[in-house]
Amino acid sequence: MCSTCGCDQPDGVTITRVGEEEVKFKAVEAGALLHAVHHHGPDAGRLVEVEQDILIKNNQAAAHNRHHFESDGILAINLVSSPGSGKTTLLEQTLVMAAGLTCYVIEGDQQTMNDAHRIAKTGAPVVQINTGKGCHLDANMVHHAIHKLTPVPGSIVFIENVGNLVCPALFDLGEGFRVAIISVTEGDDKPLKYPDMFESSDLCIINKMDLLPYVNFDVAKCKAYARLANPEIEFLEVSATKGDGVEGWINWLQRQR
Repeated sequence: MCSTCGCDQPDGVTITRVGEEEVKFKAVEAGALLHAVHHHGPDAGRLVEVEQDILIKNNQAAAHNRHHFESDGILAINLVSSPGSGKTTLLEQTLVMAAGLTCYVIEGDQQTMNDAHRIAKTGAPVVQINTGKGCHLDANMVHHAIHKLTPVPGSIVFIENVGNLVCPALFDLGEGFRVAIISVTEGDDKPLKYPDMFESSDLCIINKMDLLPYVNFDVAKCKAYARLANPEIEFLEVSATKGDGVEGWINWLQRQR
């Protein structure tokens, strides 16, 4: 799988602030870990050791990030989901409606500055991390992005992870809270298919509720499935495009601060 998904080619990562030149960054740790996860060769024991070693390095970087966030009273939120769940639209609505909050955004995608440009229109400072062929953000990438953003004490930093319900579950970024976003167009069994992501999340936002009458999605079942993985997980129901329920999301952020 490595040669197919590109996890063994980690040199294509760039970190860019809107209006600035991109900065090349080698995410060696990320590539080595996923190479170990995906490759099943004759030296499997050694690959497991590599995986454990890379997780340790990532967790050390995450601990450094967390110390920085906590020391400055910064609320860091890791937004995770599959592609197309509405993460960026939710962020846009949040930044427009939460006028009293000082917010910064780290955007994660394999390619393009599209989402960063969308966020920049709200006036929030934003940095784009392009992972190349990588399928997730890691703590070291976030560390470099934070140094480009320089968030002020007491602010909120939103980290929009690469759209993927598998690999981002492995990587602590140093965030204070992990928020999983699922849309009603995806199917209510997502928590059953990807339990690690929901087990590691503090909040599940069910988005695109305005489309509920037109799709086969059982909200109660989705919540029950998520609670099988994580009995403590909280839920919010929103329609990011219409703004419905976003105020409840902003109130949740205020409580965490």
